[in-house]
Amino acid sequence: MAKRMEREARYVLEMSNLQVNKAEINHLSYWLDMLSKYAGGLAAILVMILSLLVVYDAGMRYLFSAGSIALQELEWHLFDLVFLLGLSYALKHDKHVRVDIFFEKYSVQKRAIVQILSMLLLVLPFSLLFLVDAFDMTVQSYLQAEVSADPGGLAYRWVIKAMLVLAFVILAVQAFSEILKAYAKIENKIVLWRTLRFVLLLGTLIYVAWYNRMEFLFEPVYLMFALSLLLLMLGFQVAFVFAGVALLFAGISDEVGLHVLEMLPYRTYGIMGNVTLMAIPLFIFMGLILEKSKMAEGLLLSMAKLFGAVRGGLAISVVLVGAILAASTGIVGASVVMMSLIALPLMLKHKYSPALASGSIAASGTLGQLIPPSIVLIVLGDQMHLSVGDLFRAAVVPGLLLITLYVIYILVVSYFNKDLAPAIVSEEPYSQIVKDALKEIVPPLLLIGVVLGSIFMGIASPSESAAIGVLGAVVLAVTKKTFSYEMLRYAAIETVKLTAMIFMILIGATAFSLVFNELGGGDMALAFFTGDLGSQWHFILIAMLVIFLLGFFIDFIEIAFVVVPILVPIVASFGIDPIWFAVLIAMNLQASFLTPPFGFALFYLKGAAGDKVRTGDIYKGVIPFILLQLLALLIVLLYPELIYVFGK
Repeated sequence: MAKRMEREARYVLEMSNLQVNKAEINHLSYWLDMLSKYAGGLAAILVMILSLLVVYDAGMRYLFSAGSIALQELEWHLFDLVFLLGLSYALKHDKHVRVDIFFEKYSVQKRAIVQILSMLLLVLPFSLLFLVDAFDMTVQSYLQAEVSADPGGLAYRWVIKAMLVLAFVILAVQAFSEILKAYAKIENKIVLWRTLRFVLLLGTLIYVAWYNRMEFLFEPVYLMFALSLLLLMLGFQVAFVFAGVALLFAGISDEVGLHVLEMLPYRTYGIMGNVTLMAIPLFIFMGLILEKSKMAEGLLLSMAKLFGAVRGGLAISVVLVGAILAASTGIVGASVVMMSLIALPLMLKHKYSPALASGSIAASGTLGQLIPPSIVLIVLGDQMHLSVGDLFRAAVVPGLLLITLYVIYILVVSYFNKDLAPAIVSEEPYSQIVKDALKEIVPPLLLIGVVLGSIFMGIASPSESAAIGVLGAVVLAVTKKTFSYEMLRYAAIETVKLTAMIFMILIGATAFSLVFNELGGGDMALAFFTGDLGSQWHFILIAMLVIFLLGFFIDFIEIAFVVVPILVPIVASFGIDPIWFAVLIAMNLQASFLTPPFGFALFYLKGAAGDKVRTGDIYKGVIPFILLQLLALLIVLLYPELIYVFGK
């Protein structure tokens, strides 16, 4: 009895000590998180200032011919700060995208262990190496008293380079905080220590093999991709996987060495100075404002009444609203979730097939990947060194083709199966329905016309048009009486998170490509496609197949940043039209959002719909739309002239 009481007392004491330790850990983590919190808050304010500055600068130049080099450089400096300060803020909120095929099924303890390993093995080593090289770059800039190369530009160029150092210092601090938070979640520490011992043993074996200059059993290029895919499937953050794998293979490959990554801060600085990429946060900001302005809700309800009397009319209205949202917001997750919450209950209420309802919503929500202004097209334009305006023009007809195929499919299946999508009879006068629909449709169409028209006509750059779109989105929100400071704050903060996620993947992919090319990966790919295949059509078909298959597992951003740069020199060697090839890639990447079982649009739809539809119905519903996407891809493949209907 006494021994039992003693054991119980010891257990209570151990648990109380554990609680104290948890409290201390959480307290320390809280203060470390504050650094990222303030950095993210500042970045959100800078998003708003950046939008206003770009609009002001565009207005002064086009209306009064009073441009300023210093103001333009200030704009891209603010753009730099938005994504640099957002890196740690996105990590704090777990916004750095991961492939959650298995991760979402992990227990809390397994997720915590993955997070600790990610921070210890990927984020911290990469951040520290980047810090050292970025500091050297900054010191060199300071000693040389580097200034802008353009007359009238900003002086003290070392200041913006120093922001790289600051951003990765904060990122490293946040990584340490994430380790503390994850450690506090683990109840059974024995599993963690066993895992760490296994990783240490594996690292020791790798070091011994490197020290004795043992040869690779397989080509290191293949090992890089295999290890990356393994870590991605296990649930590690995508950006840090590419960065960490690059660091590992640079360290263990004598023909490469860590010195190859000394160029990474300079490459990142090149990204910072790319004004085309400035359009990304601005278009995201515009889309998020429109998302919160309830524009989609008004469009869906009015379009549903407009086409409801036709069999399949609700599904057709979903496709058309998806197209309008694609051309105004371009954010797949937001479009799918909004239409799932608003249109899906309405369609199910009127006895629509759950499969057709799910498929039309998921497919329509992904139109933003192809229809301008598309983030995919902006990224492809940067990676393939193409004009974003040319890509926007080239993607219009393929986008319209896809919409037409969707509508035809819905009409045909609804005609032959009357119970699949019944017509809805409304007692409201149709003239009133048309008036209400026009009130909802005209404002976003005007905004789309201004944004895209200014780009197509060469009046404004994509970043300037995006900033004007932000202003237009605010005006629409004000007219709908949905504008508020909280809405603007939400849009700015989410913009910082999404932008930081995209650009961290770009930095990680840049590191990956540096090592990949040093290992001869680019030459191997070029030799395979130009020598072993010898035909541009074989290359195109295999490239499209590879991208389509990769879309089953990984996101479009990773494919655009890692795979596309490998294909660019091969495209040039075959003399393939790069604009046409980029549009083919964009159409292919759109399908990656729908391909079961891991398409992101399917996750968005199921998450928003809950128990309203079964997963099997969702998979069954999207398959015809995937086939339609492949048909559209084939049509553009066979008739390249379609992309030049709106001019070259």
